Formats: sequence, C-alpha cells, structure tokens
Amino acid sequence: MDAYRVCNSNPMDYDIDNVDPKHGKMPCVEERFDSGLDSLKEEEYNNIVKDMESLKMAPPGPTRIECNNEPWKLERTEDGDTFLHLAIIHESPVHAMQMIDLSRGDPFLNVQNNQRQTALHLAVVTEQPLVVERLLQAGCDPQLVDDTGNTALHIACKRGSLTCFGVLTHYCSSSLPSILTKPNYNGHNCLHLASIHGYLCLVESLLRLGADINAQEQCNGRTALHLAVDLQNPELVKLLVSKGADVNTLTYGGYTPYHLTFGRQNGEIQQHLYALTAEELRPLPESESEESDEESSSEDEEMYDDIQLMGQK
Repeated sequence: MDAYRVCNSNPMDYDIDNVDPKHGKMPCVEERFDSGLDSLKEEEYNNIVKDMESLKMAPPGPTRIECNNEPWKLERTEDGDTFLHLAIIHESPVHAMQMIDLSRGDPFLNVQNNQRQTALHLAVVTEQPLVVERLLQAGCDPQLVDDTGNTALHIACKRGSLTCFGVLTHYCSSSLPSILTKPNYNGHNCLHLASIHGYLCLVESLLRLGADINAQEQCNGRTALHLAVDLQNPELVKLLVSKGADVNTLTYGGYTPYHLTFGRQNGEIQQHLYALTAEELRPLPESESEESDEESSSEDEEMYDDIQLMGQK
C-alpha cells in the first residue's frame, strides 16, 4: 500500500524549475496515491471494518491494562499499518479516537509503518488537527521521524498546515527546541522547509518560537536567507532581513546570499542585499576550477621553461 507518501528523492528537497512564478512557492511533494485498499483482500478489509465498528470505549479501572493486550493492536497490513493508521488514512476520526483513548500511554501509539510513519505523521498529512491533538494528549512521541527524517512538525511546515502546526507547537513545548534544530535526511530543519515552500506565516511563527534564523542546511550550508534568494522570494528576503538574518553568512562554498543573486532576474533582491553585504564580501569568490586552471598553467610554464627554439630559450 502506498498510503500517504511523505518523501522526496531530490537531495535539495526542492526544484527551482517548478516554482510557481506568480506566488514564488514550491508545490507540495506529498501525494495521496491510494487509500490502502489495494493491499487488502475483500475478506480482510471486511474484517477490519467489522473490528473497527466493534471497538468500544474502555471503562476506567483495571480493565484498561487488559486493553493494552487487545488482538487488534497486533494486526498489521503488508505495509506495516495498524488499525489506527488505517482509520486515519481513511479519515475516520471516530474510530481513530476510540483506538487512541484505548491506548493512552501505550507504545501502540508510536508504531511506525514500513515508511516509518506514526499515526501522528499521518494525522498531519491528512489535515486532522483534532486527531493530532488527541494523539499528543495520549502520549504519542512528536520526535519520531519517518523514512525521510521528518517529524510531524517538519511535515506541517512542508505542507503549510497552520492548524496542525499550532496544535503541535502547543503540546510539544518541552521537546520543541530539539525538534526545531533537527534536520531531516535532506539536511533541512523546519525553518528551511517553511522558507523553501514560501510560508511566511510559518516562518514568523518558527522564529517567534526560537528557531535559529541563521541555521545552515547540511547539504551546502545555505541559510533560510540563501534559500529565499534561490527561490527569488522578495517578501521572504525582506522578512528574514527584518528579523535579523545575517546577510554575510557564507555557504560551505563561500557564497553570501548576495552572491546568489547573480544570474537571477529579480534586481530588487540584488540591490537590497548589495547595500547590506559587507564590502569585502561583495566580489564573487574564485571558483575551484579557475584556481586549478591557474595552478595548471603555472606548472606548465615551469615544466617547459627550458625549451629552446632556434637556439633561443
């Protein structure tokens, strides 16, 4: 079952060529491919529906311990999905919340499918903030990552989900500092993802919550400001500069955000950053290829400096 795939094969996690020229935003990469039905036989599916419908709220007291050993908690599809995963995928909050309430404090809430998605990941992907809230209240771990290294908050930032973002940050106050600094497997933290997709409201919220505005993504050392220039988003550039972004931060290759304006169409961004960039950092750094060419030329001259032509050196 493909279910909800939260993955991106592009190592930079965005494609400049696919930017919406009107809004300067990137299209969201998560797509819903199927609902999980294809991986289930009709009889298996009917049994799942029957089991879901038979779920009852557990009464308080000792019977809660017995509920932790319910057989339905052990069921898995071929893609590793539990009944709770399926209820969320099928957008059945009634069944999902019944299972959540039967599983408070139970490791069952943190079971990851074959894509390492927890129920919390899927609740954010499917835009179900009430389920997100119930999961967090019941003890779901917000720091778990899927097979692309994204926490549930990373996904909310990537999708521009303001409601899920609000619920997550409200209930994850103790673990929020750790989540905000955590990079996914493409090297991007939550601020980088919100910047790449042009969600200005989320960028402001993340900064207000303590995200490091000058944090460098791990691929090549771009900050959120570098990414804003890359994607030619003047509003985001102005916002980041107004919030204290360091215009003199260098990528691992030695480039400031101003350097990334060369060859790009938006002259407003270039002029704005030129005025703010330190004078000594305005010239473009020499590329490694140019340096190697110069070194090679110098070596060639030394190698052949004793050649004689018609008796002349």
